Amino acid sequence: MADSDQELARDLGFLEAYTLGLGTMIGAGIFVLPGIVAEAAGPASMVAFAIGGVVALLAALSLSELATGMPKAGGSYYYVNHALGSFFGTIIGFGMWAGLMFATAFYMLGFGQYLLNLPSDAAGVILAGLVMSAILVGVNYRGVKETGSLQNVIVIFLVGLILVFIAVGLFAIDPDLLTPFTAAGGWPAVGATAGTVFVTFIGFEVIATSAEEIEDPGRNLPLSMIAAVVTPTILYVLVMLVSTGTLEIPTLAESDVPVADVAAAAAGNLGAATAGGYTLEFAAVGSTIMIVGAIMATISSANASILSAARVNFAMGRDEILTNWLNEIHERYRTPYRAIIATGIVILALVASPLPIDTLADVASFMFLITYALVHVAVVVLRRAEPEGYDPDFRIPSVLYPIVPILGFVACLVVMVQMGESVVTFSVGAVTLSLAPITWVQLIGLFIVLLSILWYAGYAKDRAISTTLIGEAVAPQETDVDADVYRVVVPVSNPATQRPLIKYAAASAASRPGEAELVAVNVIEVPPQTSPSQIEFEEERVERQGELLENARGVAEELDVPLRTRAIVGRSAGESLLSVLEQEHADHVLLGWDGERRRRDVLFGSTIDPLLERARCDVTLVRNPVETPGNIVMLAGSGPHASASARRAAELARAFPESSLTLLNVQSEPDDADVDPEAIGTEVISDVAADAELATDEYESRVIVTDDDVRDVLVAEATAYETVCVGATGTSTVAQALYGSIPQRIVNESDGTVLMARGDQRAPRTFRQAVIQRLER
Repeated sequence: MADSDQELARDLGFLEAYTLGLGTMIGAGIFVLPGIVAEAAGPASMVAFAIGGVVALLAALSLSELATGMPKAGGSYYYVNHALGSFFGTIIGFGMWAGLMFATAFYMLGFGQYLLNLPSDAAGVILAGLVMSAILVGVNYRGVKETGSLQNVIVIFLVGLILVFIAVGLFAIDPDLLTPFTAAGGWPAVGATAGTVFVTFIGFEVIATSAEEIEDPGRNLPLSMIAAVVTPTILYVLVMLVSTGTLEIPTLAESDVPVADVAAAAAGNLGAATAGGYTLEFAAVGSTIMIVGAIMATISSANASILSAARVNFAMGRDEILTNWLNEIHERYRTPYRAIIATGIVILALVASPLPIDTLADVASFMFLITYALVHVAVVVLRRAEPEGYDPDFRIPSVLYPIVPILGFVACLVVMVQMGESVVTFSVGAVTLSLAPITWVQLIGLFIVLLSILWYAGYAKDRAISTTLIGEAVAPQETDVDADVYRVVVPVSNPATQRPLIKYAAASAASRPGEAELVAVNVIEVPPQTSPSQIEFEEERVERQGELLENARGVAEELDVPLRTRAIVGRSAGESLLSVLEQEHADHVLLGWDGERRRRDVLFGSTIDPLLERARCDVTLVRNPVETPGNIVMLAGSGPHASASARRAAELARAFPESSLTLLNVQSEPDDADVDPEAIGTEVISDVAADAELATDEYESRVIVTDDDVRDVLVAEATAYETVCVGATGTSTVAQALYGSIPQRIVNESDGTVLMARGDQRAPRTFRQAVIQRLER
């Protein structure tokens, strides 16, 4: 990768990727579908969920290979478009976009059902669905960062809710209700139902679309995708076992809130609790909790689908299959607002349409089955073509290839062929025309495919970017980083300070024996509603990033020091920089700091705090850096980072011969006449210098003995120098809150340059960190 190319921050481990996928899978389908699928397939509907899980698992394996071979944001659309060409790319793009919008409409009608306990075609349900759809479109239009954390809370709540539902419900199962096992349609109906329930499995692809952001993708990506498919499959099968074993099929089919009614029946076996004259019916509690869960799930699933649909718009616009007009980024909210509005309009139309709720789910499933069928084809094409550079970190094991893509392709087709119950018929006067065996679901799906073909022929064919298997389809391979090189990472974001920061970093590198290198990094933050790769359409921000890094290269050439640049796009600058430090095996990170605290919940800033707490290298914050440091003072004390501060001060003094270096220590006048405070101060200075490997002729030792407050004197003396170097105090830099301490007073009172240094530290792992690392081995 050229050092000017933009890259996405790799800051998602196995657990993060797993929960990302699980969050999109544990959603509305399991709350809305039980009544629909139970009526169609009976107790065997649990087998339909298992079949859907197997089809999804096969797709996950093929997607894992493609995602690690082409680690680009965009998912199935990107892989198919770049492996099979823009014709199939157009079909997949429109198919995914339509599938997500049909799925969102399905979720919104389910939301209205549970909110009002009315049938999905009731006017009140449709109105509730329209209102909530509009709200979610508005939320994504504005872009709200907090939605990511809220999504995680919802997922944890839903998983816990489903586990409790299963645990209680298993004891309420009546085995007699499980016979006959299939409905009147027999096993063919089970196959058709597998297509309906597939809408609950479409979310796992979000992991593949985040391939560029996943650490060790060859391991973490396939494992997280497999886990994100297997976990909900097991839960869904058990939910259907409980549902069909607790209520009779006709009762379940007639219910507008099926899971809530099952919960009421199961919890009702526990009776009631009375306290203080109040009686608590467990049936009512169970039903109410499941209704709340269903409402949260439908909202969560719809929100995720709206966001994903807008990202598909972006990917198609990037390849000029759609007009780039849709990819305009809002100047204030930094979201693809036109794509979101276009998606929202279609969703509102679908919610208000006469299409039944099960048809909406079926069409969504149908479009994604087409997508995954072509994904399997893409794997085979790339394997046979063996394009230069296509070297996936994960490959389908040889014993399973080509069985997995072939079986996956056939499975998708078999399910699609069986989908839908109502055969297409038209009445023209007294004549009835039938398109048997084509069903309405298949007709709508094929109509969308036909529209995409017509769009390709009329618009995209002559505009779409031509791709080949050897060109843009394969992402450049990253060069290995030499861990033996002393490497200083310099985040740059301010043109006014980047030159002195690079000079300070060069001074640090020059003081080390052997080979050294600087790495200048700039991070562009994007909100969750915007795909990281979508940043290319924010020309002003991208141009500014390019100018910053180009200027950094110019400074490095003047100083004759080796420098690489990295342009990162991520959702958190702090987390992105931590990822860069790990990838680069950094020894030192040096970054500017304005010295201000803007929020109560951060100490140095949302970017700097994570580095101070977790960076496994030296960290130096520089306030007001200047071209020449002038007279330098280092505050020599017994703090844990005093030697790191002394090293920074000596590096500057060596790089700027016109500067002078003083190691300063202030002692209180002792009560005991036998105690020599000056000797104590001199010894402290000598110890600090020795730890930092400073020669005696590199610095001037200065000890002040005073009857006044030591801190006041130290700050007053230090601020008289042009540059002050101070070590971070406390056993935990951030936890001890330096505000109110000597470093912060110096920052507040000094008009010159202030360097605050923290040495290389290995903070003890928390229990959570230990568990995560254990799981990621």
